[in-house]
Parts: sequence; structure tokens; C-alpha cells
Amino acid sequence: MSAQGPGMVEVVTFGCRLNMVESQTIRELASQGGEDNLVVVNTCAVTGESSRQARQAIRKLKRQRPDVRIVVTGCAAQIEPENFAAMPEVAHVMGNAEKTRPLSWASFNARTNVGPIAQAARRDNAPSRVLAAIEGHTRAFLAVQNGCDHSCTFCVIPLGRGPSRSAPPETILAQARRFVETGHKELVLTGVDLTSWGADLPGAPKLGKLVRLLLREFPELPRLRLSSIDCIEADPDLIAAFAEEQRLAPYLHLSLQSGDDLILKRMKRRHSRRDSVDFCANLRRLRPDMVFGADLIAGFPTEDEAMAARSLALIEDCGLSFLHVFPFSPRPGAPAARMPRIPSEVVKQRAAQLREKGEQALRRHLQTQVGRRLRVLTERGGIGRADDFTPVKTPGLPPGMLVWGEATAFDLGSLDVTFD
Repeated sequence: MSAQGPGMVEVVTFGCRLNMVESQTIRELASQGGEDNLVVVNTCAVTGESSRQARQAIRKLKRQRPDVRIVVTGCAAQIEPENFAAMPEVAHVMGNAEKTRPLSWASFNARTNVGPIAQAARRDNAPSRVLAAIEGHTRAFLAVQNGCDHSCTFCVIPLGRGPSRSAPPETILAQARRFVETGHKELVLTGVDLTSWGADLPGAPKLGKLVRLLLREFPELPRLRLSSIDCIEADPDLIAAFAEEQRLAPYLHLSLQSGDDLILKRMKRRHSRRDSVDFCANLRRLRPDMVFGADLIAGFPTEDEAMAARSLALIEDCGLSFLHVFPFSPRPGAPAARMPRIPSEVVKQRAAQLREKGEQALRRHLQTQVGRRLRVLTERGGIGRADDFTPVKTPGLPPGMLVWGEATAFDLGSLDVTFD
């Protein structure tokens, strides 16, 4: 969760980087509409816990600031608007399709309760608003894609976001140019299903072509990074770009979810265990400094001990260094919610085992970095990121600097570096 921005309108953001980008648009539009004493809660629906945390935050906000008006939007609001509208703390519920439209925030004062929630599932390639910056962040998140055409059985995001649609190259270039002009030294391409970018555009260009275009158009940009991708959808040009373009950051976060083929089939994922392992090995061969992170779900329905063990082993087999572990959370409307569940205590135990294995993998990765020279982009809070996404302590350095140094030690998940 993040709460961003002083000023008339505060936006509390849950969930993904795409929500973060949209929250900036919401803040600008609502402020231009003359809103005052307003808090917008931009929700996430990826897990049941995400929705629970949003409701908890709403209640806390109203206790602390009884006079504030609270607007709820985002994926959870899109999927379950009535639940949020029934909360006495909530003044208005707004769907995902409305939240980034200027008219939604015009003459807002008279509205209460739930507004019309438009269907999320629509093809809409209207250009996004060009932002000057993502407030509170050194890295600039560049939203190039929204929605998803897949039907993973654990996921309700297509219900909240609709089908996949791509921002056209000219829109992306305009936003990237604005970010570069305002001094951002790293752009992060983000989307719900990033590797599907281009499929709905004329000629169906692939993500690799977009990456090449951005690096060619902005030679002054030090670093371009990708957010989470599906390994099975990485096109040949994208893979080649990692080998040939040093400004393309050598880090990928992969949506793997499981290391067992039967569970992957029941999830309706499009890759196999072997696909995951081979993808990581091939990219590491082409770019030896590649580092990988991954999402893994613990305790998916019908998962037995042997299946769980294969997910644990995947951490080693793929050489993963950064893990996001999600205990299985049944979501109403998702097919997996109707599958035979395993006991919650078993789910928690398997999630703990994955996290412990992930912590061991991170420590090994950090140990390999000691003695190496690293280029670090400093961020707020005394932390920064190396090219391969390794966290680095940067005490006393202002955010937004690209600095070189030598890693000397590590602890608690980050590196100590002596800077030049």
C-alpha cells in the first residue's frame, strides 16, 4: 500500500505498478476538478487479502479523519462494488473504466454512494494521459498495456481490467520523452500482461520491437527495465535485446506460479516446468549477469507434498533470487475457488517453506555480489537498486543519482557499497 502526495487530493494505492501509474492520473484529474478533503482508495483484487486490507484502510482513514470523503476505485471496486458501497465510510465507488477519465472527476461534489460501474471488458486504445512524473518514485513506471486475454483459474484480474489492449507506440514515446526530459534515469515498462503488448495494434508488433524502439529513440536514457512477464510469451527479438542491449536491465520477474506440471495445467497456465527452467538457462547463457525473480503460489487446490516439493526445487532449478510468495486465496468468480481446497494450515506451512527457500536464494545472490563494481540508482529512504535489481544501501545520498561503487558486505537483504 502507498499513500502518495500532499495537496488537495490524496490517493492510497494498493497492488501493482499499473495502479501506481493510474493513481498519479487520478490525483491530477481530481485536483484539477477542484476536489478538496477527498481521499481516493485505488484497490487491488489479486488476492482476498488485498481486498481485506483495502477495507481495513478505509475504516482507519475515516476514524482518523471523520470529515474526509472517501472514493473507492480499482480492481476490487470493479469486481465487488456493492460490498464497498455498503460501507458507511465510503462516499462513492468508481469503476476502473471511469477512474482515469476527466469527466469522472468533474462536478463530483454532488455524487454519493455507488456510481455506474461500466463493464471492464472492452477494447479501448484511447491514449493515456501524459504524466510528468510518478510522484514519490525515482524510477518512472511507463504503462504500455492493460487487461488480460488469458483465463488462469486462480485469477479475477480480467474481470477487473478487461481484455488486453496496448498503448500505441506514439503514445508510449510521448510519455517516455516526458519522463526523460524531467530527469528520470530509469524507465520501467509495466502492464497487466506485458508480453501481450502489440497483439491488438496494426501489424501486431511484439514487445521486443518496442524495447528496441525506446532504446533507439532515447540514447540518453541510462536504463530500461521490464516488470513482470510470462516466459512463454517472450519473443525472439526481446530475448536478443537482453544479449545485445546493455542498457536493458539484466533482471526479469517471471510469472511462474508453480513448479509442478499438473498444477500448472489446473491453473491454465501456458508454460510447463521445463519451459521455465530452459528460459532462465538460455537467457543466462546469452547474458551471464541476468538475475531472475518470480511469483509462486503456495497451496493451490489439489497440490500434494510432491507437487509442493517441485515448486521448492524450481527456485534452484531456475536460479531465482527474488521471490513473491502468495498463499492460495480463493477469489469469488475464479474457477479455482470451486476446486478442492487443502487445509489453511498446510497452505501457510508451504508458503513459509517457499519464503525460507527464497531468503536462502537471496542471501546466496547477495554473497556473489560482494567484491563487484555496481551501478546504483539511488531512491528515497536510503536505498537504491543495481542494474540487476539488487537492493543497495545508499545512506546520505539524495534520490535520482546514478553512482558507481564496490559491494563490500551484505545483511538483511541488501548490499553495503563503498561509492566512488
